Amino acid sequence: MALVLHLLACIFGTGAWVAINGLWVELPLIVNELPEGWYLPSYLTILIQMANIGPLFVTIMHKWKPGKLKELWVIYFIISLGIVALFLMGFFWKETTWIGGQLHSTGFLILTFFLSLVDCTSSVTFLPFMMQLQPKYITTYFIGEGLSGLIPGLLSLIQGVGMIKCINTTHTENVTEGWFNASAADHYIETQYLPANFSVQVFIFLLFIMMVFCLVAFFFINKVSRKENSKKALLQSTNTLNSYSTTDIPCATEPSTSDGTSNVNSPESEENKVVYSYSHYALIYFLTGWVNALTNGVLPSIQTYSCMPYGNLAYHLAAALGSMANPLACLIAMFLPSRSLIILVFLSVLGTGFGAYNMMTAVMSPCPILQNTNWGVALIVISWVLFIGMLSYVKVMIGVILRSQSHSALLWCGAVVQLGSMIGALVMFPMVNVYGFFKSADLCNTNCPS
Repeated sequence: MALVLHLLACIFGTGAWVAINGLWVELPLIVNELPEGWYLPSYLTILIQMANIGPLFVTIMHKWKPGKLKELWVIYFIISLGIVALFLMGFFWKETTWIGGQLHSTGFLILTFFLSLVDCTSSVTFLPFMMQLQPKYITTYFIGEGLSGLIPGLLSLIQGVGMIKCINTTHTENVTEGWFNASAADHYIETQYLPANFSVQVFIFLLFIMMVFCLVAFFFINKVSRKENSKKALLQSTNTLNSYSTTDIPCATEPSTSDGTSNVNSPESEENKVVYSYSHYALIYFLTGWVNALTNGVLPSIQTYSCMPYGNLAYHLAAALGSMANPLACLIAMFLPSRSLIILVFLSVLGTGFGAYNMMTAVMSPCPILQNTNWGVALIVISWVLFIGMLSYVKVMIGVILRSQSHSALLWCGAVVQLGSMIGALVMFPMVNVYGFFKSADLCNTNCPS
C-alpha cells in the first residue's frame, strides 16, 4: 500500500507545473506559428504573473476566513480547469483575432492564462494537502513536481524541438548598369530548423493526458487520506476511553514514553518537537524566495543566451540534464536528508555561484568565454545541472522542514515560492525584452574573435 501511495503522490505532483513547463519547452515551435513571434515569451511572462491572483486569493481566504475555502474542492476545481484548458488548446491554439489593428493569438493567450492560474494556485494548495499524509510522501510529491519539468523536456527532445542544420546557400541577383548586364552571386551559410517528429497539437494532448492522470491520482490519494484520518480518529477515541480505565498500566502493545503515557505516533511527535525561532523562520522563507526567484524567474529567462553560443548540443544537454537534476535531487533528499540550516545556506550559496557563472556567460553572449571548445561546452552543462540540482535539494528540504511545523507554514511557503518567482520574472522582463541587455547568437554565423 505504501508503494502505491508513493506512486500516486508522484503522479499528483506531476500535475503541479506540467502545463506551463510544457508550453515553455514547446515555444521554439509555437513562435513560428503565432503572430507574436519571438515576443510570445514576454507575453507568457506577463500572463503567469497575472495568474498569481489565484494563490493571492487562497492566501487571503486562509488568513481572514480560515476554513471558509475548502481546500479539497479548490484542488478538484483547478485540476479540472487545467484538463479543460489543455483539451481546448489542442484545437484552438492557432486561433487569432484582430485587436487594435494587430493580429493576436487570442486562443493561445487566453487558455495560457487559465493554465497559469492552475499551476500558480497549485503552489498553495497541493503542498498543504500533502500535510494530511505521512512526511515521507512529501518528498515523493517533490519528485513528481520535478517530473513535471522533466517529462515535457524529454518529450520535446523526442519531438526534435530546436534541432538545426547549417547549409550553404547561394543568392543570385541580376545587376544592370547601362548596356552591361551581369549576375552577382552571394554565398552565405543559412540556419534551417528541422521539422518536428510530431505536431504541437499532439504535444498539447500529451500534456492533457498527464493532467487527467493527476486528477485520478488525487482522487485515490483523497480516499486513502480519509481512511487514515478515520483510523486516527478511532484510535484517539479508543485512547480517550482507555484513559478512564481504573488501571494506570499502559497497554503492552503500545509504545510508551518515560512517564508511562501512551505514545502511538512517536516518530511524528519527535519531529514536532523541533522548534524554530522567528529568525530561523525568516531565514527559511528568505531562502525559499531566493532559490525560487533564481530557478523560476531569473535564470530560465536567459538560458538560451547562456547555452546557445556554445552550440545546439550544449543547449539541449543543459536543458535535458538540468530537468533530470530536479527529481534526482529529490531522490537524494529522500535517502540523505539534512535539516541543518547551515548546510542549506551553504548549498544555496554554492548553487547561486553556479547561477552567477550561467548569468556571466549570458551577459557575454554571443561571445562567452571558452566558446568553440569542449571545455566550454562541458562547463556550461555541468554548471546548469549543479545549479538546478543544489537549489532543488534546498527547496525539498525546506518543504520537509515546514511540513513538520504546521499546515499554515506550508501554505505560506507556497505563497513565498510564488512571490520569489514573480520578483525574479519581473526583474528580468525589462532587461531581456525592453532594454535588450542580452544579445542572441547565430549558431551558423559567429563573428567572435578567436
